[in-house]
Parts: sequence; C-alpha cells; structure tokens
Amino acid sequence: MRKSMYGFKYNNKREYAEFYVQAILERYETVLKQHNFDAIIPVPIHKNKAKKRGYNQAEVLAKELSKALEVPMLTDYLLRVVDTTPQKELNDKEREKNLKRAFQLSKNRVKLKKVMLVDDIYTTGATLDICTKELLNAGVEQVYCVTVCIGEGY
Repeated sequence: MRKSMYGFKYNNKREYAEFYVQAILERYETVLKQHNFDAIIPVPIHKNKAKKRGYNQAEVLAKELSKALEVPMLTDYLLRVVDTTPQKELNDKEREKNLKRAFQLSKNRVKLKKVMLVDDIYTTGATLDICTKELLNAGVEQVYCVTVCIGEGY
C-alpha cells in the first residue's frame, strides 16, 4: 500500500483513485449512502503544492466518490492558506502545530449540515481534526471522514 500510495500522490498515478474508491465502496457504500451527505469536501493542498504536483490527490479521490455516490463535491469550500511542511516529516505534536491556521473556509459558501471529508492517508489524524474543527466552527453539523489507508508509526 505504501508503494501504491506514493505513486498515487507523487508520481501522477491518478488512475489508482478508481481502484481505491472501488475498495472503499465495496466495504462502505451502503453506510455512506445512508448518511445523505450534502457535499463531499477534499482536504485541500496549498496552491504551491498543487502547482508542483499538478493535482490534489484528495480531490481526485473525492471526485470519484462524488460520481459513485451522486453527492456534489465542493473543492473551494475549505481552503489551505498556509504552505506547510509535509506532515510525513513531522512527529505527532509537530503535525498539529504545523497545521494551526493552515485552513480556512471560503467566504462564499452554502450552508451545509452533513459532509464527507476526504483525504488519502490517516496517520495521526491531525489534518482531518483541524479541517473538521474549521467545518464545525463554520456551522456544519456533522463531518464524516474517509481515507484510503492508515499510516504506520503513530
């Protein structure tokens, strides 16, 4: 999984998203559909990383989930406003500090009650925690998180 996710994230293997989403749906489709999400929101990456990488891997996953579940994807609802150090280079305490103030919600947004937040890897949960707090502080009532895999070591 480590090699596969590295290729997906850093070597433009976007086609892997279809397989990842199929695996997620095989196990969780029924439960995900029962939630009746208002939107699917990918964890954003900073514009500098997007420029360098060419895409946001969480957005690629979210797009596939959006199609499969027939739930709109909102790519500009949550924004990454700080170009942070890659989380993989930090320990759990540094990860949380690294992400402080890294995300904010866009000014022009619709009212959402229940959203699915999508990311590629869950390691310490720092990224999803910070994003979830931003969404809840903005009035979203429920945030559910979906990732492809769980990282090791934390």
